[in-house]
Amino acid sequence: MERNRIYSALVLRVRPSGEANREAWCLTREEGIIRTTVFGGPKSKFRALVSPFHQGRLWVYHNPVRDSRKLTDFDVQSWRPGIRENYRRTMSAGAILETILESQGSGGNWDRALDLTGSTLDALDCADESSCVRIFVHFLWNWVLLLGLRPDINRCASCTCEASPDGLLLWSSYEGTVHCPSCAGAARNYLALGPGARRWLGAVENQDPGAAIRYTMDARSLGQARALVTAIIAGALGKRLVTWDRV
Repeated sequence: MERNRIYSALVLRVRPSGEANREAWCLTREEGIIRTTVFGGPKSKFRALVSPFHQGRLWVYHNPVRDSRKLTDFDVQSWRPGIRENYRRTMSAGAILETILESQGSGGNWDRALDLTGSTLDALDCADESSCVRIFVHFLWNWVLLLGLRPDINRCASCTCEASPDGLLLWSSYEGTVHCPSCAGAARNYLALGPGARRWLGAVENQDPGAAIRYTMDARSLGQARALVTAIIAGALGKRLVTWDRV
């Protein structure tokens, strides 16, 4: 069995381990999320290299007996220093990384997951504050697709009628489907999805994160789109992530 492995990796989280070492969780194109030990104190070159948002080629030694991994080298190809220069960028990027960790790196679509995350962080690296929330919502909407949970937001799941361009639809958190007002009736726990939010989500789905910057929407539609995507993922995770509310 090959013990020395090379990964195309993005650092998601770094935590102290013992007195001088650290543990790093990385999203990799080859094996999804892996956890590796980073040895060395404050003078170690890895102190600056192995940090959240950094992406590149990762060399890891794998001990199959203990099923442990030790980081041996990291060639950082994307540093993204701009993310740390702005609070809104930092909070948006942090919420994205936590979403990836909590959803197990999308559950198997690692190649697409890494591409989506990398391009999203690149967009955040130089985004203005007004664009950060839209980039965040764009990521979650396309992450929902990777998880296989994206609903049809233009057609009622009950009567199959297609909503008019200016019509209102309601998303059921219980059923995970969209309904027209007639089929929804007086039931509660529905999220409103107006035409502005539906048009924006339709415009940016399967598009690069730059689409989230190019296409704007009013504050009400943004709130509806954000509520929808976070509710869908919260239902899959069984909890709502605190970091979402900091974006």
